[in-house]
Amino acid sequence: MAAPVNFHGYNLRARVIFRLFQFSKKNFNLSLHRCSHKRAVASTMKLYDRDMYWNDKCLPDEAKFEKVLIANRGEIACRIMNTCKRLGIKTVAVHSEADSLAVHTRMADEAICIGPAPTSESYLRMDKILRVVQETGAQAVHPGYGFLSENTVFAARLKEIGVSFVGPNSEAIHAMKDKIESKRIAAKAGVNMIPGYDGAIRDADHCVELANSIGYPVMIKASAGGGGKGMRIAHSDEEARSAFRLSQQEAKSSFGDD
Repeated sequence: MAAPVNFHGYNLRARVIFRLFQFSKKNFNLSLHRCSHKRAVASTMKLYDRDMYWNDKCLPDEAKFEKVLIANRGEIACRIMNTCKRLGIKTVAVHSEADSLAVHTRMADEAICIGPAPTSESYLRMDKILRVVQETGAQAVHPGYGFLSENTVFAARLKEIGVSFVGPNSEAIHAMKDKIESKRIAAKAGVNMIPGYDGAIRDADHCVELANSIGYPVMIKASAGGGGKGMRIAHSDEEARSAFRLSQQEAKSSFGDD
């Protein structure tokens, strides 16, 4: 007599294999659809980019740059360089010793070292950047975000030597860069404001006192901060003290102003 066969187990395995096949087929079709969609989107974006960059006619009195210095690093510097390349504009990168092999330095037509790793000795040194601007013959400076992007003195110094600052004028920067001043301007204009304090915080104890009067949680922001830096959320007195110190340190290291 033949040994009995467990058809139930066989059928179960068959069903599992069939289900896996169905799942794989479904995923394949979905992937195919996504690829087609991506190609369509990419084609649309490519056309949009071409319209935006190649068919955009400059006004007769609009400045045309042949060389731009990017006073930043990382992704923002790379994005600016990509756009400059599309427009046929040569680029100059500045970098610290630590960033000598960074992507943005390899993408640029020229790369100049402006100091050691600490940002206070490199990316925040406007005197070094201004020297590179003059040495390379850059006609404009794009500051990206952070570092010197909201420095009114830097924008004014560039104007003095006849170099364009790719960004707001120094008056607009002065009005909006300082969180305290910008909040006062907004309040004066009748903009709805969340509860807060628009003065300078003296120290960690003063920070805790203000946080308790406003009510936790609170956001502690460095008045000279920007780009998401110099900001901390606090839910207690202990966190408020720590947040005050960290915001101060981050603003100092990123913007040279605590």
